[in-house]
Amino acid sequence: MSAQPEILRVSEPAVRPLQENDLPHADRIFRLAFGTFLGFPDPTQFYASADYVRTRWLADPEAAFGAELNGEIVGSNFATNWGSIGFFGPLTVRPDLWDRGIAKRLLVPVMDTFSRWGTKHAGLFTFAQSSKHVGLYQKFGFWPRFLTAIMSKPVAQTTEAVRWSTFSELPADGGEDGLKACKLLTNAVHEGLDVNREILAVDRQKLGETVLLWEEGELMGLAVCHCGPSTEAGNDTCYVKFGAVRPAKKAPENFEQLLRACEGLARRRNLPKLVAGVNMGRHRAYRKMIAAGFRTELQGVTMHRPNEVGYDRPTTYLTDDWR
Repeated sequence: MSAQPEILRVSEPAVRPLQENDLPHADRIFRLAFGTFLGFPDPTQFYASADYVRTRWLADPEAAFGAELNGEIVGSNFATNWGSIGFFGPLTVRPDLWDRGIAKRLLVPVMDTFSRWGTKHAGLFTFAQSSKHVGLYQKFGFWPRFLTAIMSKPVAQTTEAVRWSTFSELPADGGEDGLKACKLLTNAVHEGLDVNREILAVDRQKLGETVLLWEEGELMGLAVCHCGPSTEAGNDTCYVKFGAVRPAKKAPENFEQLLRACEGLARRRNLPKLVAGVNMGRHRAYRKMIAAGFRTELQGVTMHRPNEVGYDRPTTYLTDDWR
């Protein structure tokens, strides 16, 4: 009687909080997944000098989730809390396990996290050309709106007459007051918007700087920037993860100054490239960035739950990136 062939039993994936010792595996899958989707010759070299996994885990370990299959991490997802605004990503799954429902499982705890935070407007950035991605997120109540352009420009070597400072330069007893001023500004842009977690993550992890524009003691603009390798920027790059100016008559002028201040930070750090994103629903900000010399490198679509404008209004002078 011949021996029966061994049946390989594959368990169902389990989603759990991502632990620090999971990060190397999650990072490799992040690069492999995006590199494969985008057709890199060596997918593992996608964003080789940037770090999207460890930095986001350190910012909030309780908002990072991993999918485990047969004792191995095979995917991950991260939620970000900007007060009344929340978004998730990068959401990645090992390519040989695509279309197995793992991405859907990784979305469940993120939705629960948004509920726990009391998030009023949730979103994500995805590939506009991928009906599969858009279709998945629609199942969770997210709907596509305007395109978002990830733009860049070479950093000019001439100095601009813009007065700016940084969060790290605040006096030791001024940090709390600085954070209060930042929260007041972002709340004026959109009710409940609060990026202080990003400011503190950049400061505590030494990822870059938060640029501040003051006028007669009032904060008029801020920009949270990552600088160089082992951050979300990568080699030779200053990356504006979030930047906004106070709604006011001088907002267009202040936004121009904020962009020049970010360029000044890049110049101070000897970084030749400045990167920032802008949703095209913020039409005036988009046109200001084009006029400042920014050109689109990557274009995607943001999806929103509920299907409302959020802060993507034509008159909002704000640059951000929900990747």
